[in-house]
Amino acid sequence: MKLKQAFDVARGDVVAFVGAGGKTSALIGLGYELSESGWRVLATTTTTLSEEQLNLFPYAMRYDAGAQAISQALNQNSFVFLYDRIASGKVHGVTVEWTPQLLDTIDSDVLLIEADKSNGMPLKAPYDYEPIIPPEASLVVPMASLSALGKPLDNEHIYNPQAMTEKYGFVENSPVKSPWLAQILRHEDLGLKGIPEQARVVAFINQTPERGYLRGRARLIARLALQSKRISGVALGSVRAAQPVHELQRPVGAIVLAGGESSRMGQPKVLLPWEKDKTIIEHITQQLIRSRLEHIHVVTGYYADEVKSLIKPMGARVVHNRSHKTGEMVSSLKAGLRAMPDNVAATLVVLGDQPRIQPKVIYQLLFAYAQGAGDLLIPSYKMRRGHPILIGRQYWHDILKLRRNGVLRDVINMHSDKITYINVNTDSILRDVDTPEDYRQERLRAGLKDIPPQ
Repeated sequence: MKLKQAFDVARGDVVAFVGAGGKTSALIGLGYELSESGWRVLATTTTTLSEEQLNLFPYAMRYDAGAQAISQALNQNSFVFLYDRIASGKVHGVTVEWTPQLLDTIDSDVLLIEADKSNGMPLKAPYDYEPIIPPEASLVVPMASLSALGKPLDNEHIYNPQAMTEKYGFVENSPVKSPWLAQILRHEDLGLKGIPEQARVVAFINQTPERGYLRGRARLIARLALQSKRISGVALGSVRAAQPVHELQRPVGAIVLAGGESSRMGQPKVLLPWEKDKTIIEHITQQLIRSRLEHIHVVTGYYADEVKSLIKPMGARVVHNRSHKTGEMVSSLKAGLRAMPDNVAATLVVLGDQPRIQPKVIYQLLFAYAQGAGDLLIPSYKMRRGHPILIGRQYWHDILKLRRNGVLRDVINMHSDKITYINVNTDSILRDVDTPEDYRQERLRAGLKDIPPQ
């Protein structure tokens, strides 16, 4: 995945890079990606670069050369770096006060800013005067390098380690641990310090290998960092690679539709016994918890009190659909979507009567989503599509607009060109429990041969 896709850069963005472990490389890499796509890219720094780093840009010039000269340079080079002066081997950038004038007078498509320094170290905590982020920044990328893991927490290896020991009580000189990176990235006075309130935040964990143990470590760091609602995503990758982002971790929720009357079943099917003294709804919720989904909403309708008494102790949120008697399934889905936190990027739609739901299928969907496969993912078994379905936030508005007699299929068909099918090797995605015979067959398929007395 390219940086442009992972950061979701749009024309008009002001992108600021902060933190440590590859800011300059990330800025340059993104700049070349955008310029090769035909964008006019302006770049600068609010701190300093080494004079040698100017050679990494297609063209560099003084910021006060005039709007016409800068525009002409963009016409010829597409990607231009602006600076104030060069002294003692250091390139001094433009002050933040100049940002509005650059935006108002220069006809560039995007402005990229290195807004922090780290002296080449892989991890940093800012001093009082850092970072220097323009108020106009619309996207901020806090960075850390996975190479910090295991390094001593001292001034030789980590930038301003004293701030970390003061905030968290980390032991000086002890090896840096995975959770520490997440804590620093998500802390309002460390990784998130000085970020304008309106800016989106997408963190980047650099020097993440394509596979192996360390990629798993990076994924754990990302999940911990996403506990901050300010962070909308965490990219994992290596900025100098041809495809610099291996995956983009974003908050994903799950909506379990458990509000039906079970009229064909003759009894509440979500409350039927499944295994280990658990009901069907408990088992499904447990499978979602095992899949490490943070925001699990079980939507109730009929039998709300019974379902709530089982689910609430498990830590999942119970959302009651007040329109369950007249609104059909889509009204439960709407209730679940409205209850989702603002930072959740996508949600799985899970049937409350699909007891053989498997974490491996959920993992496939989440992994495909993280790798940029799409925002409307449907599992498929032998060319037949099933559930759960992953639906990105951009489609929620269309679901919420559905009329009372509408169905989710209407929205899916409306965006059929956006669907990505994820092939799975289990028919569990196709099976739900509508009748006593379905229940018996599903138990047999799950290896639960004895049907409990009804």
